[in-house]
Amino acid sequence: TEGNPTAGSGIDPDHTRRYARALDDGGFDYTLVAYHSASPDALQLAQFVATHTERLRPMLAHRPGVVFPTHAARAFATLDRISRGRLALHIISGGNDEEQRREGDYLSKSERYDRSEEYIEILRRVWAADGPLSHHGRHYRFEGFRSDVRPVHGTVPISVGGSSADAYRVGGRQGDIFGLWGEPLRETAEQIAAVNHQAELAGRPHPRIWVSFRPIIAPTDELAWEKAHRILGQVRAGHAERARSRHYPAVGQGVPANVGSRRLLDVAARGELHDRALWTPLVTATNAAGSSTALVGSPETVAAALLDYVDIGCELLSIRGYDPLNDAIDYARHVLPLVRQELAHRAATAAA
Repeated sequence: TEGNPTAGSGIDPDHTRRYARALDDGGFDYTLVAYHSASPDALQLAQFVATHTERLRPMLAHRPGVVFPTHAARAFATLDRISRGRLALHIISGGNDEEQRREGDYLSKSERYDRSEEYIEILRRVWAADGPLSHHGRHYRFEGFRSDVRPVHGTVPISVGGSSADAYRVGGRQGDIFGLWGEPLRETAEQIAAVNHQAELAGRPHPRIWVSFRPIIAPTDELAWEKAHRILGQVRAGHAERARSRHYPAVGQGVPANVGSRRLLDVAARGELHDRALWTPLVTATNAAGSSTALVGSPETVAAALLDYVDIGCELLSIRGYDPLNDAIDYARHVLPLVRQELAHRAATAAA
């Protein structure tokens, strides 16, 4: 809704159902169910998505510190059962102290990552336990807990994200998946190496890497760039309108608290266009509020740019547009087939 100052808040069940089904029908594998202190409850929304789809996997964002881990483990296992083994979990340690305090969390950022590591360990112990278990840790303590429900496959894949040393450490030591915002290829490869190094130190397999972009596509590169500049104008106008009507701070005021946003702003300061198609003005227009780098071009150009990230070790490609429903339909029709066709061709060539 960045470019739509009249967009509402809360949840529209009919629209959410259409959106989830469009992703399911379009061949997407996952959809992130985001978490924010003011947003609809993510766990209930993930169940809604699972109930109205057949194969789509909810990637449920979850913030430790709000729900006790034993309760969370049971809730996640229940949802995994309801969805027939489709749940994945994205742990958010939190990069903004102000946002954390809205829900009573006063730990420092480093302490939050330590808590996340303990939280993940408890989740996995609960899912694997044959009987009652107890835990005496730095952040959590309980005795004799048992759960009668387990995930379909014995566990739920866990994703960790971030761009700080703490994030690399916890993600490398605990994550099945590690999430990154879309930076240039060189910087992304450096982050992947940092995460993999932590996994190696812990004697674990490398996490699967998840990288996120906001593609802007049109039938030709020229039309895509025209569309990109049109969206940029809408986003700037939308932020200005919201700042006037809802007393939000103006974009660009203050340095973001989280490392990922600061990294994106640094990339944007070094140039508007990087590599094949990575475009950064929307980063500065939103003060890097979340994933905000665009891949701009025709479907062929954007598909090739996504494959560049596959070449450096990214296995999961997250793509979300500025008109999410219609863009998802367009991606499914015009981008996903090109990426998958090329990956299939590479696999066949390697096998031969």
